[in-house]
Amino acid sequence: MHNYRDTQLSQYANSPTITTLLDAFNQWIDPTADLNAFYDIVWNLETAQGFGLDYWGKIVNVSRDLQVDSAPLYLGFDEAFTPATAASGPQPLNQAPMYAGPLATSTYTLADDAYRKLIMVKALANITNCTCASLNALLRYLFAGEGRAYVVDTGGMQVRYVFEFSLSAVELAIMLHSGAVPRSAGVRVTILQLDPSTTFGFAEAGLQPFGQGTFFTQSGLQDAN
Repeated sequence: MHNYRDTQLSQYANSPTITTLLDAFNQWIDPTADLNAFYDIVWNLETAQGFGLDYWGKIVNVSRDLQVDSAPLYLGFDEAFTPATAASGPQPLNQAPMYAGPLATSTYTLADDAYRKLIMVKALANITNCTCASLNALLRYLFAGEGRAYVVDTGGMQVRYVFEFSLSAVELAIMLHSGAVPRSAGVRVTILQLDPSTTFGFAEAGLQPFGQGTFFTQSGLQDAN
């Protein structure tokens, strides 16, 4: 503490017991270090950890537990493969376990980095006016460096979040199941994932010509809860 004697009541200024206690307390505890730690672990959302992020989650009203869609790989026959499922469908021997029934749960407790992103989505959703300009600014902030992401007004009380890259399982779960995705009242929200470098389409859209791209499948378009 700095100049702590200036805050000591004058009537105790000459008390040997009190002044000794204060001197010892000042040597044992450094409030500067405590304040810096509090700022880094709790106050600053960019660096908050553990219980600090839990406090932020309560402030913006979003849980650390989230339903994450999973597609585990299992052993299966080669005849079950199709071009669309070769990477995620049945696998050969020594590459995947046998199917043992449905998973007990698909709800996971998010790690700090994933929870921080969810908190930011919810915080920005709480203050957005849901115009395309505001939502695009939100996406640019949240997915900076990952690829192009933008919002399209498709008409008929619907908007679409378009990602020209593959979202991670947690990012997709945030967009689909967290309930934090910004939307105007009564508006349907869909999530579109698209890889322009491998998808067949028109050159004006940056897509690929015949023989160099595959048709887009509906699995890349999903409704957000």
